[in-house]
Amino acid sequence: MSTEPVPESTPHADLDAGVNSDAAHAGVRWSIVVPVKRPEYAKTRLADAVGEFRPHVARAFAADTIAAALACTVVSTVTVVTDDEEAAAEARTLGAAVIADTPASGLNAALRHGAATVRTRRPDAAVASLSADLPALRADELKRVLTAATMYPTSFLADAVGIGTTLYACLPGAEFDPRFGGRSRAAHRAAGAVELDVPGVPSVRRDIDTAVDLWDAMRIGLGPRTESVIVQLDAAF
Repeated sequence: MSTEPVPESTPHADLDAGVNSDAAHAGVRWSIVVPVKRPEYAKTRLADAVGEFRPHVARAFAADTIAAALACTVVSTVTVVTDDEEAAAEARTLGAAVIADTPASGLNAALRHGAATVRTRRPDAAVASLSADLPALRADELKRVLTAATMYPTSFLADAVGIGTTLYACLPGAEFDPRFGGRSRAAHRAAGAVELDVPGVPSVRRDIDTAVDLWDAMRIGLGPRTESVIVQLDAAF
């Protein structure tokens, strides 16, 4: 699918335009919220490609995403919102906090619950949500995106195809109101969030919904947990 053009009236942050990130919120450390679905609902569009390995693949995606986020030097905490016990146990082992998806009302409700939990403990927290299906995520690329996000009260990063969103960020004091699902890039724009135009961060944009997406993530370089599951998958077939 082709990337939609950005209207001139749309808030859009072009980092090649010379904006100085040191001018705003220098030294911000982020609290990341990652939503992880139960395995029966996760990555259903990959079922034909990975078969019975789908729950293992989805959990590996999430674990590699969490590990990379925790390795990012501008991230202070990662909170995982999930009712999947195996994913929760892995997340705790990696060093993330885990809370149950008590709203049980979909992705955006889970994210708002995670952000509210973070801000109950730290009212001045900068909070960003991150998709759980970024198995090629690089900590240094995530740092560049989060550093760019310090310049705007609310901002987001579009996915690789330019229709969805992989990261939504709010500085202290800004309302955390994500609009994930479907054409979320347009929804976040319409809600007033600034789109971040950060070059050279393919691992932060490359979420996985299809076998083609997975191939592209393999080209970028998968995290170790996803790589291990893919090796098992290849052996099984």
